[in-house]
Amino acid sequence: MKYKLLNAQREFLEIPHSYSLDVAVYQGGYGSGKTFAGALLGILLALKFPGIIGLVGAQTYTLVRDTTLKTYYEHLENMGFLEGKDYKWISSEQKLIFKNGSQILFRHFDEPNKLKSLNLGFVEIEEMSDIPYDTFKMLLARMRQKKRACWYNFTYRIFGHTNPEIQKGWIYETFYKKSAPNYRLICAPTTQNIYLPQGFCDELKKLYDKDYYDIFVLGQIGNYNTNLVVKDFTDENVRDITYQKDLDVHISCDFNVDPMAWVLAHKTEDKVFYFDELVLENTTTAKTCEEFHNRYPDHKGKVIINGDASGDNRSCTSEYTNYVIIKRKLEAYGYDVEIKIKSFNPPIKNRIAAFNAKVKNADGEINLYISPKCEKLLYNIYNLRYIEGSSKIDIPTYTQIKQTKELKFLSHPFDAASYLVDFYWPIVL
Repeated sequence: MKYKLLNAQREFLEIPHSYSLDVAVYQGGYGSGKTFAGALLGILLALKFPGIIGLVGAQTYTLVRDTTLKTYYEHLENMGFLEGKDYKWISSEQKLIFKNGSQILFRHFDEPNKLKSLNLGFVEIEEMSDIPYDTFKMLLARMRQKKRACWYNFTYRIFGHTNPEIQKGWIYETFYKKSAPNYRLICAPTTQNIYLPQGFCDELKKLYDKDYYDIFVLGQIGNYNTNLVVKDFTDENVRDITYQKDLDVHISCDFNVDPMAWVLAHKTEDKVFYFDELVLENTTTAKTCEEFHNRYPDHKGKVIINGDASGDNRSCTSEYTNYVIIKRKLEAYGYDVEIKIKSFNPPIKNRIAAFNAKVKNADGEINLYISPKCEKLLYNIYNLRYIEGSSKIDIPTYTQIKQTKELKFLSHPFDAASYLVDFYWPIVL
């Protein structure tokens, strides 16, 4: 059996560098040959390196079974391999064993901790954008199967295939924004697959809108503004902002224990400049005050506290409100402190409208700037979304946060920043 590979598939299979680890993503539209290429590479590695242990997985086992494993069997049949003679399937262990001793395990990644005992030679990931970044990092750490003497020119390999992300997720950050020399992203438009039925792409073009067609047929990176809470935010809103110790500093607070999220800003009559953030895990209001003092011990201007109105309520663990704690703590450090908060929080849609109006108003004026130091606030700007088809913000669940720690930082820094804007430049809807 001979395959005539597409150019993107050949690029995916071949390694263009000499690093000991190759990390590759085959990103393409529907019918671009993604799973075909991934399964073929897995079989070739199993045949070339006797005794290698590979892992093939996806976020759900249904996807592994119905898509990836099915394609493995199709390749084996095309190659003339016979089950029981050239390879065997161990159902109880969900793995293929080849007569040269190579093994390919098929697993789901919903419980990644169960994979930590594996030492692997390669990993294949179906629908790579569906798995959390923490799972990907854990799989990287499993690439340590002991090399055999007969494995000439061996390179550990993690490879995946996926449709483009529709938001700036970890694949964008890892393979687009700051890619390492041994990290490769291969783009494969569906239109380049010469083996598809005639007129296949033309029919999809009639079926999908332009944005959907560009992503899921042409394989282009997503339209990252889709469903975003913050609209029209661009690189023009990001700038280096110099802290001024003689100017007033506004600290706007969201009181959450894990994480506590405060943003620090200077402001003028019509503009706001976020120059730093205090986003701390498993902390208290008092400890966050300490962190502010550690960073800005010589501040001379006034410290004005804004933020969540509910922070003015007494908690069951303290006779003082969060704002009383902040005022007393910062005054003890010698700061001139003033509290400015609303008597109650407005509807969140009002806060969002006020924030977006500062990002860019209808006349195209930009009145809101964020320093690159505010990493968690920028993460919110680029990733906080509405649930599709609704006006409700998509807040990560406990299970999602457990799988991807970074998700715990969604919403809280944005809440802190938007409280400040809504206080000084409110919009009534």
